[in-house]
Amino acid sequence: MTLQKFLTEKPWVWSFAATIVVWVTTVLFTGGASSFGLSQAALTFAAFSVIVGIGQMFVITLGPGNIDLSVPATMTLSGTLALKLMDVQDGMILFGLMASIGIGLVIGLGNYILIKLLRIPPIIATLSMSFIVQSVAIWSNRGLRIKPPETLAGFATSGLFGIPNIALVALVLSVIAWVLLEKSIYGRWISAIGQSRFAARMAGIPVDGTRLVTYMLCAVLASVCGYLLASFSGGAALNMGSEYLLMSIAVVVIGGTAVAGGNSNIPGIWGASLFMFLVVSMLNTYGFGAGFRLILTGFIIIAVILLAGGKKSNR
Repeated sequence: MTLQKFLTEKPWVWSFAATIVVWVTTVLFTGGASSFGLSQAALTFAAFSVIVGIGQMFVITLGPGNIDLSVPATMTLSGTLALKLMDVQDGMILFGLMASIGIGLVIGLGNYILIKLLRIPPIIATLSMSFIVQSVAIWSNRGLRIKPPETLAGFATSGLFGIPNIALVALVLSVIAWVLLEKSIYGRWISAIGQSRFAARMAGIPVDGTRLVTYMLCAVLASVCGYLLASFSGGAALNMGSEYLLMSIAVVVIGGTAVAGGNSNIPGIWGASLFMFLVVSMLNTYGFGAGFRLILTGFIIIAVILLAGGKKSNR
């Protein structure tokens, strides 16, 4: 396989190449002093983007128009209610996780009910659900910042053999997602639906059931991410998920997943998540203002997309 063919068939390579360039540039600017700390921070914060990005990737793979805008609100409600339920008690950690998963299932179901039964486009349906979920989060939070159980907080902020635990959790979820996509009939179903919903129906694929499961899966991953993020940051905040709305979409697109649906890419989500974090870190290191950082970040994202544009993943 020639290099050109490899790059054409593996669009996720571009996100990792961009990540390496940004990492090297930042480390050289600091004289190498921040290499370990930067790597640790990149793995930690990119892991949160990976978790929500995987869920968004499943939804986007369903085809044009499919997107979940309720991700930030789902993260906020999950983190808030889980911490309230656990009430700083180590014995309630598992119950808090189960509650987060349950919240995700309910929100995912609600999203699809709006989409299917009321025939509302996904972007409108999930945005509407976002307002409802965020309102519930505001009502339940009441300005309080409940701390996570000590054991859970310790797990979220520590690591194993130099690798952050959050990154290890994201890796496990990535492997599970890869198995679903590559080794299960469900993965073939969502790819077929993304390529042609009409043809999928004619082939006997349960389109409605598959879409329902996919939206529920996306919401569950967002809920788990909110649970972990609240534990990592020492409590749930009402704006804790706000930056993950566009982030969950950006890492999917930059990572090489086809926006038109039918093709997904898990390795690319890791590369894109690391890239997005490192871009912000590099610009902060060089002392750029917030406005310039946003503009330059946008141009860099466009450049990466153009480099990988028009190329399909050979999964």
